[in-house]
Amino acid sequence: MRISGRGSKTAVCFAALLLMFGEGCSRSSPGVAATKSSAAQTTADPLEIPAGAEGALIWRGKVIFDHTPDQAKPWAGNALSCSDCHLKSGTQAFGSPMYGAAKDYPSFSGRAGRVITLPERLQECFVRSENGQPPPEDSEASKALVAYIDWLSRDALKDRAATGRGYGDMPVLAGNAHRGLLLYAAKCAGCHGREGVPNPPTLSPLWGPQSWNDGAGMNIPAVLAKFLLRNMPADKPGTLSPQDAMDVAAWVDSRPRPKFNQAYRNY
Repeated sequence: MRISGRGSKTAVCFAALLLMFGEGCSRSSPGVAATKSSAAQTTADPLEIPAGAEGALIWRGKVIFDHTPDQAKPWAGNALSCSDCHLKSGTQAFGSPMYGAAKDYPSFSGRAGRVITLPERLQECFVRSENGQPPPEDSEASKALVAYIDWLSRDALKDRAATGRGYGDMPVLAGNAHRGLLLYAAKCAGCHGREGVPNPPTLSPLWGPQSWNDGAGMNIPAVLAKFLLRNMPADKPGTLSPQDAMDVAAWVDSRPRPKFNQAYRNY
């Protein structure tokens, strides 16, 4: 199903839906079950970053984390930043926070089929979610991001590392992409655009050439649904039901996006 054809029935339907529901992403539907928001967890205070060379590298990592396309050239290949999937600079509970992440590595990667280090895990993100190239371990981007994630994994934050990791759980459900289209029009298009590309481009593109490729974790509807369930819509997180989240994920992941570069299949 395509919505880009100007004369297509889908586009007409979509336009009618936008008029019906409005393009704001804050509207909610009656009877939608609320889910605990990820906003409840206190985030790390950047003012606690130490001074000196160590702190400068950590700060640089945070800047790259939040503004990856601009700050991690030439490794980033689309318009997404790390913080688009790891919310609030990687500090939001159930927004895949980085608390304790550094202590998970070295770890076995099912995708790579081997034990990988944290810099190698970052390379996976760059070639999949960022649709780019793997930054060398001795590159500024890799060293700065590792320093920032190490800082978020320090012992002082171990209590936060114990809660809110990943995106949380949800029931195993089948997604309905057609229903997802209707929900997307009502709840998402106002922020992310009718075609999944925000205008102005200040938010995450959800499909198209500037979004994640089909080898990324977010290309798995069940993973995207967990993210949506607790974090979207951004101004009313927790207002989607699990089925709503799964349906929107099915629609978003049915849309066209870049193909994963098989030259990086070892990542």
